[in-house]
Amino acid sequence: MEPIQSSSRDEAALLGKTSYPLKATEDIWFGCCTCTYFTRDQHEIVSHLVAHGDEQVKCNHPSIFPRSQLKAHSNAQNHKSDKLFKCNLCPQAFAQNSLLRTHNLTHSGEKPYKCKLCSKAFAHSSTLINHKRTHSGDKPYKCKLCSKAFAHISTLINHKRTHSGEKPYKCNLCPRAFAHSGGLIYHKRTHTGEKPFKCGLCPQEFAHKNGLIHHKQTHTGVKPFRCELCPREFTRSSSLKSHIRIHSGEKPYKCNLCPQAFAQQSQLRNHNVTHTGEKLYKCKLCSKAFAYRGGLNYHKKTHTGEKPFKCPLCPKAFSENFNLKKHTQKMHTDEKPYKCKLCSKAFARKSHLESHNQTHNAGKPFKPLLLRPLFP
Repeated sequence: MEPIQSSSRDEAALLGKTSYPLKATEDIWFGCCTCTYFTRDQHEIVSHLVAHGDEQVKCNHPSIFPRSQLKAHSNAQNHKSDKLFKCNLCPQAFAQNSLLRTHNLTHSGEKPYKCKLCSKAFAHSSTLINHKRTHSGDKPYKCKLCSKAFAHISTLINHKRTHSGEKPYKCNLCPRAFAHSGGLIYHKRTHTGEKPFKCGLCPQEFAHKNGLIHHKQTHTGVKPFRCELCPREFTRSSSLKSHIRIHSGEKPYKCNLCPQAFAQQSQLRNHNVTHTGEKLYKCKLCSKAFAYRGGLNYHKKTHTGEKPFKCPLCPKAFSENFNLKKHTQKMHTDEKPYKCKLCSKAFARKSHLESHNQTHNAGKPFKPLLLRPLFP
């Protein structure tokens, strides 16, 4: 084991490459090689490693690994030397008594480090230090290449890749690469189709936990984000920002290969496929393949005939939630969020507004045919 130089300690504390094969649904943990602390939160592990100060050593083993490898990693031969302080409740041993005391908290569940500003408490002082920044707004880690600053050093190092363009995490199933390991793990689910996060109230499933959290708000009916230009309301702020572009016409996502631009990043990603022609999403029940994951998901229902999205106001059911929303808006509400800027008319659908706008065009895009008599 080689000591970390103080000038590079922050970098060394970050996660190295892993030699363990990571599955798309694997629980990924970040572990400390000096003590037994481990966490799912990348920010917390970096703060914890820095808290060890000069005692921190560079581990020859990866610090990112699946949950199933935690015990094997902790018991690896490189970690066993000079560990005189043994835990009475498990096989772990430590080089310092203070580390053993910290470890004992994992058995007792004790959380002695309490936040004075809220009710939260933590087993480790480094986690409390990390948490305090959520109250203070302190962002001590500043980027030297732009004006941005961050609460966590790991976020700063991840941010630096936006300047360098570095994408070290490469997918072995397609040409895509990612700046962060989490991006690769999530991306792999687009190949496997796995959606481990299931809603307990409807058949919906999600590849990411955040997707499930946001989806649950559709059951509560709470829509705290309101558009100031129309009656639409949204469950999340990002949906409101996307919606506002309908009014502003802003299209910030530009294609590098043609003049097209888009209001949403997902639209740009979908558009890029028109240049590559790739169809990465393959049906397991037939030979069809699709450029978009949504296309594959929609196609799968042609095999099952499944229509899980039922209208609560009439007997109709739909294979897609999007179609249910369109049906509800058209048949069961008087809501018309798409308003014409040139007259008082409003429409339930964007496509109807676009058709209506043509009636205002000065040149009338479709000129009537000039009728001539059949006989002079």
